[in-house]
Amino acid sequence: MLDFLFSGWGAFWVTMGMLLPFAGMFWYVIHRKSVVDSGPGTTPRAAMSRLEGYWLTAVFVIFVTINLASLKFMPIIATARAATAGPPVQEVAVTATSWTYEMSSRQVETGKPVRFSARAKDTQHGFAVYHPDGRMLFTMLMMPGVSKPTTVVHTFSDPGTYKIRCLEYCGIAHHGMKDELTVVKSNAAT
Repeated sequence: MLDFLFSGWGAFWVTMGMLLPFAGMFWYVIHRKSVVDSGPGTTPRAAMSRLEGYWLTAVFVIFVTINLASLKFMPIIATARAATAGPPVQEVAVTATSWTYEMSSRQVETGKPVRFSARAKDTQHGFAVYHPDGRMLFTMLMMPGVSKPTTVVHTFSDPGTYKIRCLEYCGIAHHGMKDELTVVKSNAAT
């Protein structure tokens, strides 16, 4: 629901919202001590320690609250939620070998979660999926010799032809390691 807060301009304004109060307080303290009252401070040391404690507590509470609130947007949590809620997951097994992808299916439906389970046979490979408008939707790193595949669950909302590229240098023909995924409108959505 609040995904826009974690990318693009949304992330910028969230960062500014967290930065501006600190910048305002910094400016206030510097201005007050350099222009308004440039003499030594008159606050007793015990009161200063108490103020520092309040300030550090407030910063800690804000930091922990923001981090806890953002947990559900972490890719691993979002992936687990998408896989357990809603319509059944479409499974796509991916095997990467030198400069090619073997995929169990190259066509998926909109509105249904797709679990990409990917393995590399020979060397390190990447699996990056790009929206038809050119935006990268997600990427995975595949390492050879691991016991479990790399997995990502993603739900496509727009039909079209999605480009797949390897983003990890995997040898002399790395630049040619690409494929396509066709996303069609779901029969259930009609």
